[in-house]
Amino acid sequence: MITRKALEAELATLLAVDTFQDYCPNGLQVEGKAEIRKLATAVTASQAAIDGAIAWGADALLVHHGYFWRNEPASLVGTKGARIRSLMKSDMNLFAYHLPLDAHATLGNNAQLAQLLNIEDDGSEPKRIWRSGSLDFPLSLEGFVERVRRNLRREPFVITGGPTEIRRVAWCSGAAQSYFSQAIAAGIDAFITGEVSESCYHLAHEAGVHFIAAGHHATERFGVQALGRLLATQYDLDYHYIELPNPI
Repeated sequence: MITRKALEAELATLLAVDTFQDYCPNGLQVEGKAEIRKLATAVTASQAAIDGAIAWGADALLVHHGYFWRNEPASLVGTKGARIRSLMKSDMNLFAYHLPLDAHATLGNNAQLAQLLNIEDDGSEPKRIWRSGSLDFPLSLEGFVERVRRNLRREPFVITGGPTEIRRVAWCSGAAQSYFSQAIAAGIDAFITGEVSESCYHLAHEAGVHFIAAGHHATERFGVQALGRLLATQYDLDYHYIELPNPI
C-alpha cells in the first residue's frame, strides 16, 4: 500500500518530471482515494480503460496519455466530461506521464523498445528524446521488419529507401516522425517510430534511409507496464495492465 501523496512524490522524482517542458501536466490529474492498494495501467485514459480499471477495482489508473493537453478546450463536456465523471464517481486516481515516461533511461518507452528490439543505445545526447544505436548484429530489412513485427505484434508500415543491411538505427516511440531529418543526420540505416507523414516517403528515398512506422499505441505499450511492475513490487500493490489494441 502507498498513499496517493507519496506515490505522486515518488513518481515525480523517479521520472524527473520537473525537467520536462511538456504538452500536458505530468502527475496526478484526477484526485481519488487517499490510499492505493490496487494499481492499473494503460496506454491511454480512454473510457474503455477507465471502465476496465473500475471493473477490476483499481484505486489508481496510471497512463501515458492523460488529459488537459495544450490548446484543448478546458470545458468538462462530451467524452472528456464523461471520462472524468467516471473517475470521480469511482473515487479513482488518474496519474499521467507523457514525455517523462518516453525518456526514462530504463523504464521509458524508448528504453523498453530498444530492449525488445535488441538495440544498444549509443548514449549520445542523453537528454535527446529520440535515440540512436546499433543492432546486436546486422540484419536485412526483411529480417529487422520481422523482428519488429514479432515483438510488437502488429504489421509495420515500411518505406524502403536504405541499404540492404541494417546496422545503425534511430527510434522514438509514438508520433515522432518530425525527428526523421535529425535522425538521418546521425548516420543511420533505418528509423523506427509509431506514425508516418507524407514527407517521410520523400526523405527516406532521397536520404537512403528506411522508415518504419510500427504504430503509436504499439510502440508505447511498454513504459507503463515496466513502471507498473516496479511500483507493484516496491509497494506490494496488486497490479493489472489493461491492453486495448489500437491500430494507429
